[in-house]
Amino acid sequence: MPLAGSCMCGAIKYESSSDPAVTALCHCTDCQKWTGGPYTSNAVVPADSFQVTQGTPTHYDVTGASGKNNRHFFCSTCGSSLYTKLDVMEGMVVIKAGGLDNGGAALGNKIAVEFYCKDRVPYAAPVEGAKQESHFGS
Repeated sequence: MPLAGSCMCGAIKYESSSDPAVTALCHCTDCQKWTGGPYTSNAVVPADSFQVTQGTPTHYDVTGASGKNNRHFFCSTCGSSLYTKLDVMEGMVVIKAGGLDNGGAALGNKIAVEFYCKDRVPYAAPVEGAKQESHFGS
């Protein structure tokens, strides 16, 4: 199923022509700060299937727990978190599922993996059937 989404104000739109290679929650403290919530919900797609179709996102670079760069893209008008390009996931785009259209935030009710579970907030229970990782790629 192709994916499409936008920011809250509609200034930026994007799409991916491919299904997610993986669906994931990330509980790392950077993702908590990035979203203002307990984790990010993500659809990871090949970069060559992804394109911004309207507007120009702003980005912010931060060194992740891996020691490598995480480039976060967002709307400079409304502040919506859109997607991330991680040096540890070269060739992939990590779409923030909350911006997906048509109920896409549910990710088909299938989360394959949860990363940085060591940083999970106590009230967020593990997703049944999802692989649980203490960090990325453990």
